[in-house]
Amino acid sequence: MSVTRTVPHLMTLADLTPGQIQRIILHSYYLKQTSLPWLKPQSRTPKEAPKLRMPSQSLFNKSIALLFSKRSTRTRLSAETAALLLGGQTLFLGKEDIQLGVNETVRDSARVIGGMCQGIFARVGEHEEIEELAKYSPVPVLNALSSLWHPTQVLADLLTLNENAHIFDPSLDPGPEHTGAFKQKFRKMQEVRPLTVAYVGDSANVLHDMLVTYPRLGHKLRVASPENAKYRAPKPVWDRVVELGCDKGIHWTSDPREAVHGADLVVTDTWISMGQEAEKEQRLKDFKGYQVTEALCREGGAKPDWKFMHCLPRKQDEVDDEVFYGPRSLVFEESDNRKWTIMAMFDLLFGKWSLLARPGETAEMASE
Repeated sequence: MSVTRTVPHLMTLADLTPGQIQRIILHSYYLKQTSLPWLKPQSRTPKEAPKLRMPSQSLFNKSIALLFSKRSTRTRLSAETAALLLGGQTLFLGKEDIQLGVNETVRDSARVIGGMCQGIFARVGEHEEIEELAKYSPVPVLNALSSLWHPTQVLADLLTLNENAHIFDPSLDPGPEHTGAFKQKFRKMQEVRPLTVAYVGDSANVLHDMLVTYPRLGHKLRVASPENAKYRAPKPVWDRVVELGCDKGIHWTSDPREAVHGADLVVTDTWISMGQEAEKEQRLKDFKGYQVTEALCREGGAKPDWKFMHCLPRKQDEVDDEVFYGPRSLVFEESDNRKWTIMAMFDLLFGKWSLLARPGETAEMASE
C-alpha cells in the first residue's frame, strides 16, 4: 500500500524547531565545503586533479520554479547557482512572464506550476499570497521573501555567525581540518556562543524571522525602532513571538543607543522596502539618528569588538562607509552564504521533502 506524503512547505523559521534550524545550518556548511573545490580553476592534467566528492544531486532532472514578483539580486543568484550544483535547473517566472495575477488565479497557477516543477521558491508581496500558493501547490513551496517573513536571509546570517564563532570567543580557533570521503578535507563547524544582538531600524521581514529564531538559539535581541506602530512588529508576527516564548529574550526601545548597549553584533536593514517608496521622505525623518556608525555604537556602549551585518542592498542613510566597508563588517560573507543556505533548503525541502533532524544525524549523513 502506498503512503501519501504530506507536502512540506516553509513560510518562516517559526515553523521549525531549534534542532531543525541547526540541522539546516550544519547541512549548509557541509554543502559549502563539498562544493567550493568544484568551483575552483581546474588542474591542467587529470593526474593533478584531486578526487572530489560530489555535492548531493537530489535535484537531478528536477526543475524549480522561481516565482518572483519582486526584484532580486542575491536571492535569484543564490537559487540559480545552488540548483545547478544540486543537479537541477531553475525557471525564472517574473510577474511579466506568466498569467498569474492577470488572467489566472493563484490557485490555478499553483497547480499548473506544481504539475511541471518539483518545487516553488516564491518571492511575493503580501504574505497571504504565498500562503495561498502553498495551500494549493502539489509540491513544496519555500518563502523567498514576503511582507512578513524572510527565512532564508536569517539562515544565511546564522551560518555566517557560526563560521565566525572564533571572533566572538577568542578561546576558539577555526579548528583543524579532518579528512572525509575521497580524502577531501573538511573543517568542523563550531557553534557561536550566545550573543547580544542589536537591531537598529524598521521592523521588517528580516527582523521578524530574527525575533522568532534568535532567542530560541540562546541569543538576546535588543531592538530599536521609532515609537510608531508601523515600525513595530505586526500582530501576526508578535503572536508567533509570544507563542514561542521568544518575547522574554527581546528588549525593544526607540533609542538606538540603548539598543546597542552591550551588543556583540549590530544589524540593520533597509528603512524603505520595495513598495514603500512613496513614504521615503517621512521615513527618512522618522529614522533620523538611526544610522549605524562608530560614534553611535561607542556612545551606546557596544562591545569593543562588535561586528556588523546587513542583508543588502544597503543605502548610506542606514550605515556609513566606515562601518560598512570596515573590519567590523560581515556583510559580504553574509551575502555569499545566501547561496549555501538556499542550497541546503533546496536539497532538503525540494529534493528530499524532509527538514526533520533525526537522532545522531550529521550533515554528511544528511547528504547521502
